[in-house]
Amino acid sequence: MRSRASGMWWGAAIESPDPGALARFYSELLDWPIGHEEPGTAIVAVPGGASFLVFQQAEGYEPPVWPPVPGSQRPMTHFDFQVGDLESAVAEAVALGATVAAHQPQDNVRVLFDPAGHPFCLVRDDG
Repeated sequence: MRSRASGMWWGAAIESPDPGALARFYSELLDWPIGHEEPGTAIVAVPGGASFLVFQQAEGYEPPVWPPVPGSQRPMTHFDFQVGDLESAVAEAVALGATVAAHQPQDNVRVLFDPAGHPFCLVRDDG
């Protein structure tokens, strides 16, 4: 697999009711550029050039529930972002449109929801 993966790109596709708005949120949060946008799809380019985040239009989108609840849409994946100052990173994310989850499982982690309701975590760098 290593030889076949050499020189390849990778990405993660995230469903959203408004892919352009969600791409702009993550672009501003991470200071990564939007590499492409068209109706139904927007791509945030990860610095370094071989990876990306793509946001795709999803009709009938149902945001995941955090913490998980039996019978409800579970978070299938989430992003973790390491930060130096947890409180200021949370404040910046909220100013961009994120909301803080009521349930917080760890002191050095803050679970937030992006504007489409996907959970993501800001993790304080204690190292």
